[in-house]
Amino acid sequence: MKIERALISLTDKSGIEDFAREIEGLGVEILSTGGTAKKMRDAGIAVKDVAEFTGFPEMLDGRVKTLHPLIHGGILARRSDPAHRRQMAEHGVRPIDLIAVNLYAFDKATADPGCTVPTAIENIDIGGPTMLRAAAKNFADVTVLVDPADYPMVINEMRATGNTTLKTRFRLAVKVFDLTSRYDTAITAWLKNVDVDADPYLDQEK
Repeated sequence: MKIERALISLTDKSGIEDFAREIEGLGVEILSTGGTAKKMRDAGIAVKDVAEFTGFPEMLDGRVKTLHPLIHGGILARRSDPAHRRQMAEHGVRPIDLIAVNLYAFDKATADPGCTVPTAIENIDIGGPTMLRAAAKNFADVTVLVDPADYPMVINEMRATGNTTLKTRFRLAVKVFDLTSRYDTAITAWLKNVDVDADPYLDQEK
């Protein structure tokens, strides 16, 4: 089994041009969104917008971009399961074999002493953690990347076989769950420090 399709959507875009150029050269179709897609296109890399792939536009000020069955079905489907393959064919779901995603910078936004509750809320990533957790759960079939430092290792393995090893995919999945747990902890810690009775946003009912 080779990696044939990747979805790349990043806040930290460091090194993405070289990584995307490498996987494109290995025949991988690249899906992306927003600024990440623009950055790769500006580097001459062929990219398909997620909205084109799903046939459904980004909406609600970008809150809904990747939350779609054609995305999550493509990530979560077990390739070795005949029933999954049959359902994929029935519903036009195509596999997504590699996910490179990192999350909205919640810590950076809330480090500003003037950060408001609405600003903090808009810096809570929903689609990113959902894709990451889906890919990490299905590490048997999907390579998931949250750290640009892992790009070279993945490229080297793909050059050799067209895919990554199961052990590599497992290690990368563990990194995902570590990241998402720390991310949720940071969100919870900040929200717990909000003075519900004094905050001007939450006090609008009075």
